[in-house]
Amino acid sequence: MKIKVLLADDQLILADGVRSVISSHPEFEVVGIASDGFAAVELTEKYHPDVVLMDIRMPGMNGVIATEQIKRRFPEVKVLVLTTFDDSDYILGAINNGASGYLLKDTSAAALVDALKNAYEGDTILPSKIARRIADAAKLVKSDREIKLKRKFSLSDREVEIAMMLFEGFTNKQISAALKLTDGTARNYISAIYEKMGVKGRTDAVEKMRQSLEE
Repeated sequence: MKIKVLLADDQLILADGVRSVISSHPEFEVVGIASDGFAAVELTEKYHPDVVLMDIRMPGMNGVIATEQIKRRFPEVKVLVLTTFDDSDYILGAINNGASGYLLKDTSAAALVDALKNAYEGDTILPSKIARRIADAAKLVKSDREIKLKRKFSLSDREVEIAMMLFEGFTNKQISAALKLTDGTARNYISAIYEKMGVKGRTDAVEKMRQSLEE
């Protein structure tokens, strides 16, 4: 039985190269390539891969949100982040959202194949001591930010989740798509967040959150 792999990367040349490497090993089957986070979630639902090799910086929905969506809906699917080392903030979010670890984009073909096998087996892929420290800190960072917002503005768990997405720059449409909400429901949540924060719009809300998180 082959290990099914889904690639998610908006750089098609890189994705084609990775596909060639993986496909040269008979134990793997590349079931598809997604060019953004939305497509990654959709193709995961369609093909049910064993492992998703997930880029972080993609248009539309980035890899952090896509990882959260995939792990929420398909917890058995392993997500392995493919990134550059300077994406540390994104790496924190991806690991905290259930990623099995990450690979650097300059990794060797042999290391890539081994990492996919290990992720499939349930191992955590963290290639350095620094990465391990990042992983250890991930839950503390996210928890601290969410607790601050929740206490400061009396937000519900869902409102905190949406508030953080607003803070990270997601549009209403992206939020509704990522969280599988209707546009109207997303707008209602956002309006409730604005009311609790005492602001009239997104710019003021983001600034108020920034000030609160820096306190």
